[in-house]
Amino acid sequence: MRLVTFRATVEAEARLGALVDDLVLDLGLFGEATGVPFPSTMLEFIDLGPQAVAIASKMIEEAKSLFPLGTAIPFANVTLLAPIPRPRKNIFGIGLNYTEHVAESAKSLDTSAELPRQPVIFSKPPTGVIAPGEPIRHNGEITQQLDWEVELAAIIGRKAKAVARDEALSYVFGYTVCIDMSARDCRRAGQWIYSKGQDTYAPMGPCIVTADEIPDPQTLDLSLSVNGVTKQSSNTAYMLFKVDELIEDISQGITLEPGDIIATGTPAGVGAGMDPQEWVWPGDTIVATVEKLGTLTHPVVKA
Repeated sequence: MRLVTFRATVEAEARLGALVDDLVLDLGLFGEATGVPFPSTMLEFIDLGPQAVAIASKMIEEAKSLFPLGTAIPFANVTLLAPIPRPRKNIFGIGLNYTEHVAESAKSLDTSAELPRQPVIFSKPPTGVIAPGEPIRHNGEITQQLDWEVELAAIIGRKAKAVARDEALSYVFGYTVCIDMSARDCRRAGQWIYSKGQDTYAPMGPCIVTADEIPDPQTLDLSLSVNGVTKQSSNTAYMLFKVDELIEDISQGITLEPGDIIATGTPAGVGAGMDPQEWVWPGDTIVATVEKLGTLTHPVVKA
C-alpha cells in the first residue's frame, strides 16, 4: 500500500489516505462506511501493527475502486502533508553510510577517510519535517553553505529492542523519501544536530510505501538534482550498513518504537564534495527521487 497524510481542503484536518490509482481513499471514512474502523492518522495506523496493513489492503482490493460515496477524492484535488507530519521523536540520521560519500567528506568536511566500523548516528528534530512541495528556508544570517542529501528513510512498525539482524526487516512498517538538508558551516565541535536539524531541513514524503511492497530495500535507485542538473545518482545497494544492520545496531541501546524514522544516509554528490564546492540558494529547486517510493520537489526560499 501507498499511504499518505492529506488535506481535502485548506481548512480541513489532516487525514490518513491510501493512494489507489488516481484517487486518495480516506481510510477513516472508508472504515466507517464498511464497518471496519480505521484511525484517521498515520501514527495511529502504524500503532495497529502489520495486521492493519493486511486488512486494509484486502478491503481495498475487494472494493476494486468502487468505493463508498464520499470516501475517495481525486489525487489532483488534495494537498499532501509529510506522511508523518510530526514524528514523536527525533529522526535517526546516519552519516557517512556510502563509500564514495566517506571519501568526498574526508576531502572537504574534515571527517575521517577510514570507513566507519559502526554506524555514525545523529538526529534531526521533528520540527525540521516539511511536506512535499513546501519551501526549504535559507537563512543567510546562519549559513552560507546549505547542502543537499537524498536518502531512503525506514519507518519502524513495532517496538524493537536488541533485535537480531536476520529479524530486523520484520520491524519495518514502510519506507519513504527524505532530504537531509545540511548547513555545513553550522557544525559545532563535531556535533551535527544544529547543522542538520534546523527548521525545514527534513523534507519527507510523498508517501509511505508499506514494507510488503519493498521486500529488499537494498535494490533501490536514488537521485537528486538541483535546478534540473543531476548531482546524486546511486543505489541503496552501496550502503555500508544496510537497513537491517542499522536497526540491529540502534536497537541494542535505544528502543525503537512504532513511527520512529531512520534516514539511512546519502551517496556521493553532495555540494560540499564538488570542486569547487556548490551550495543551494534562494530561487533554487531541489528534486529528490527514490525508486518505487516517489519524488520530492522543493523550492529554496529566503528565510
